[in-house]
Amino acid sequence: MGDGRRRGRVRDAAAAFTSNWRNPNLRRAQLSFLGAWTAEWAFTVALGIVAYRDGGAAALGLVGLLRMVPSAILAPLLSPIADRGRRERVLILVSIVRGLATAAAAVVAAVAGPPAVIYALAIVSTIAATLYRPAHSALLPSLCRTGHELASANVVRGLLDSAATLVGPLLAAVLLQFTGVDVVFAVAAAASFWAAALLARLKYDAPPRPSAPRRPNLAKEAAEGVRAVTANRDLMLILALAAAQALTRGALTVLSVVVAIELLDTGEPGVGALMTAVGVGAVLGSLAASLLVGTGRLGVWFAVGVGLWGLPFTLVGLAPYEVPALGLLAFVGVGNALIDVAGFTLIARMAPDEVLARVFGVLESLVAVFIGIGAVVASTLVEWFGVEIALIAVGLVCPVLALASLPRLRGMDRTVDVLDDDIGLLRRVPMFRALPLPSIEQLARGLEPVGVPAGAAVFTQGDVGDRYYVIETGEADVVGDGRVVATLGPGEGFGEIALLRRTRRTASVVASSDLALRALGSERFLPVVLGYTASAQEAEVVVDGQLDRFSPNEQLEDPPS
Repeated sequence: MGDGRRRGRVRDAAAAFTSNWRNPNLRRAQLSFLGAWTAEWAFTVALGIVAYRDGGAAALGLVGLLRMVPSAILAPLLSPIADRGRRERVLILVSIVRGLATAAAAVVAAVAGPPAVIYALAIVSTIAATLYRPAHSALLPSLCRTGHELASANVVRGLLDSAATLVGPLLAAVLLQFTGVDVVFAVAAAASFWAAALLARLKYDAPPRPSAPRRPNLAKEAAEGVRAVTANRDLMLILALAAAQALTRGALTVLSVVVAIELLDTGEPGVGALMTAVGVGAVLGSLAASLLVGTGRLGVWFAVGVGLWGLPFTLVGLAPYEVPALGLLAFVGVGNALIDVAGFTLIARMAPDEVLARVFGVLESLVAVFIGIGAVVASTLVEWFGVEIALIAVGLVCPVLALASLPRLRGMDRTVDVLDDDIGLLRRVPMFRALPLPSIEQLARGLEPVGVPAGAAVFTQGDVGDRYYVIETGEADVVGDGRVVATLGPGEGFGEIALLRRTRRTASVVASSDLALRALGSERFLPVVLGYTASAQEAEVVVDGQLDRFSPNEQLEDPPS
């Protein structure tokens, strides 16, 4: 039995990758993500070298902070742009801006220009990058044919994110061994332009979206995302732990340089080697995470990922040797992979879909702020207490917070399990099967339990229809003009005719045994079902089939407005 489950998980993981490769548009979008994030990691390593040469650990921390503060301010304000028009155009523009800024940095470095110019170009590149991940996350559903393909796309993107964490620093390390930071900047620029070129070849029908308002109020729209977070304690916890992880990540940009050069004495190429170790762990962790997505314990795995982002730092501080350091930092990469899969999934499951891009904008802002803070904190600790104490102190933050948050995260897992049960019930109804996950979750959150004893009517012919029902347990008879025309059981729904045709109930539904029903009000049912072409067409087929089976003898009056 256990071997069969393991083989099933391996098959599901393999299917995730093959489905992405067979879809040309999805393949191009995923490769574009790989190019964009490889460029980002290579650029980060080269920028760290420039800053360290310029002013040591203090300059590293200051540059990290200056790079992230503008992004932190602009991330919530820019995120609504990703919901307007064709999202790949936003991604193309972002990639071109990043490529131009990085190419300019290569020129400045090649002519030994002032480092301050490179820092300014890094800020421009980082601001542009603020839009990339939210826009890419919003683009993926439009390129997927099925819900399973969308879930697979998220797994594959996590692996590519981890691969970029490996390839970018490794590429930088090799180039720094034989050339200089100017060549690293130039290669990063080429990767950004390649990412833009891949997206320019996308060909798909974008779903209709509301046009941008004539007088957009970005501050007001951003505030809606903040309110969505503060109104949900679980979301606040996830984002708080993400902020702690970002603080440690910011510290890594400083500590990787200082540890390699001052503590391990491996020189500048050693910086790339340490970051490459993080990338190796991230790739292995992503492969493992693809097997764990279906376990239903995302909250627990998220806590494990947060803890792994810090604990290796403390252990390196206690045992500062090159080989153990490389192995320990690989576990940071494993933690990063677990956070990406579990954290992004939990946020998407808990945040309202209508403000989801803005919630991710808040996340991007927090990450940017705390990466900058982490860089400053790490450089300050190094200056005041030394490298080893800095490693131990920074490394304890994430494990302590993860352990304290574990009970709440387990509670989130139970909440998601209940939601998944409701989604499973709705998926048994044909008209709901074509709905994307955010839409069917919207229906599931609106389900209300209704109990009907045997022999009682759920509703009678001629009643005004205001709810749709799905049978959880029990059976019911559909009675029209005094005769039973159908018997319904678990997983079957009824009541859609009156809602979709705006007419009174065309038949009565009577419980033939005790019924446990789940009900949806028309205000939730109609916008979701009619908002997507596939579900609207299936609903029309269902209604026509029902009316063919039973047509009332008398024309019923239209319900009152």
